[in-house]
Amino acid sequence: MAAVTAAHTPPSPARLLPVAVLLWLAGLYLRIPILVAPPLAPFISDDLALSQALTGALTTLPILMLAVGAMPGSLAITRIGPRTTLALAITVMALGSSARALAPESTSLMLASAVMGLGVAMMQPALPALLPRWLQAHHLALGTAIYMNGMLMGEFIGAGLTLPVLMPLFDQNWRWTLLAWSLPALLVAAALYLPRRDNTGPVARGNWLPDWRNPLTVQIGLVLGMSGSVFFGLNAYMSNLMAQQGRLDLLSEALFWYNAAQVAASLVMLKMARLWVGRKGIVIACALLCILGTAGSLLLQGWAFIVCATLASFIAGILLILLVALPPLVVSAGETGRLSAGTFLVGYTVAFAVPMAGGLVADATGDARHAVMVILGYGLLILPLTLVLNLQTRR
Repeated sequence: MAAVTAAHTPPSPARLLPVAVLLWLAGLYLRIPILVAPPLAPFISDDLALSQALTGALTTLPILMLAVGAMPGSLAITRIGPRTTLALAITVMALGSSARALAPESTSLMLASAVMGLGVAMMQPALPALLPRWLQAHHLALGTAIYMNGMLMGEFIGAGLTLPVLMPLFDQNWRWTLLAWSLPALLVAAALYLPRRDNTGPVARGNWLPDWRNPLTVQIGLVLGMSGSVFFGLNAYMSNLMAQQGRLDLLSEALFWYNAAQVAASLVMLKMARLWVGRKGIVIACALLCILGTAGSLLLQGWAFIVCATLASFIAGILLILLVALPPLVVSAGETGRLSAGTFLVGYTVAFAVPMAGGLVADATGDARHAVMVILGYGLLILPLTLVLNLQTRR
């Protein structure tokens, strides 16, 4: 009886704290290596003579890898276990991000960005798979909240603090700044092996491929792609847009508020998730507001531009959480993983392709606003799809 009681005794807060810190730090690196690129983009572009499309690709290429690398990450978990997969993924991410700082020209820079994105992509399925190994059932939701908070703070910290805080420390040198963000991740990868509460074996094998016969796989994925296109696209071209306005002096403030809006969105959803998740009307309203904010950023300048872009980021963050929360609600537990994998595959592919296409158009015309027009056009094209989403519970 004593043994049974001990087995069901929750770990003390002192034992949970190191796990919580590791989860938060791992979540932090889901976004920091991607979103340090927008504030550094003007310096990298000037140094390596990048076109507008390649400047945008500093952010959008890793987003493509989030789609490409999700399936290899799932497969790795079944072979070497989630903890080793996560440690390997963080190491690949850190080395790829550091290689960007050493790139002598655009080709090696893009290759390093792709490697970094592959590492981030493999981290995505490894984190939720690791939670049951480290936490008891009644702490799983808390663990998810911790690493998601780390991810959203990574967006804010990486994009918002790079220019005002880190760049001055390294004499405005973008290469040293990038290394300073990247190399500490290796310490996080090593620290993952400190907790002893872990079954290090592979997870049970199952069908991890997306179910393309389910229309929600594509439908949710396309709407998710709109949210990602708006957030990552405006982030990628922020410096070009503000330079064209002659307000590059406001770039630091613009990126700060733009990425802080995502943290605000997560706090709102902590309060409203139970009321909003699964309601099609909320999804439609968020999609519409996201489009309106994007349109405002296209038409306005200066602080008015920043306000509209920040609104678009805030609504895109809410829409992201609404959509990511749908699979467990609308399908059975056995199908949740497949639906999630498919929607992320579609969504991240779109979130890469649309801003990249916008960058090519902007290069051809010489007007950075045309990149936003492409993103806005995709949003208008997808908006009617939100009207036909079937969110009836199928559990």
